Amino acid sequence: MRDFDVRQALRRDLDEQHHDDARTRIVEEMGIWAGSVRVDIAVINGELSGYEIKSARDTLVRLPAQQALYSQVFDRVTLVVADHHSKKASVLIPEWWGVMIASMADDLSVCLQEDRPSYGNPAVDALQVARLLWRPEAVAILERHGLVKGFRSAAAEKLCRRLASELPIDLLRLEVRETLKARTNWSRKSVDDKREMAVGVDLDPLRPSACAHAGVGCDR
Repeated sequence: MRDFDVRQALRRDLDEQHHDDARTRIVEEMGIWAGSVRVDIAVINGELSGYEIKSARDTLVRLPAQQALYSQVFDRVTLVVADHHSKKASVLIPEWWGVMIASMADDLSVCLQEDRPSYGNPAVDALQVARLLWRPEAVAILERHGLVKGFRSAAAEKLCRRLASELPIDLLRLEVRETLKARTNWSRKSVDDKREMAVGVDLDPLRPSACAHAGVGCDR
């Protein structure tokens, strides 16, 4: 069972679940931490939900670091994991994360079954939520709330810090979700001058410099 097979099954299920909801957007490989880390699938509506896939061919070596990053950004997270990984994976993630088990049916299709539901994130980090924005998007939100004076030409990181410090967390999350849903060019990998923002969490203990800067993509 490959990552591609599980991803197709998950995307099909999510498309069916949200097909008649114009308020929902589904994005594959959505970047967080200024684009340096990518979640397999994100669902954006009244919440920001992330889905991380660990197929039978994947290992769990990166999961502890990934969960630390995702847990700062997403309102909900679900781990979609091959059956033989499920017990080990469950102890590596927070209790509020959901778990779906991916297994192979008799006809060789992938079946997904909920093992435990996801719950609301108790500790979203405002700055990491703000860092989901591209620089023009951050400027637009600051302008909308009368906070852009003196910051219009500031670096993206400074804009994000102002948003995180000035807007109530629930309002910030709403603004970011609505901005992400309206975004048209998801092919961009990082946010303007965020390329030199340190990530600060090593995703691969065997490669300590692999994610030293946000402009460098990290393999799963």
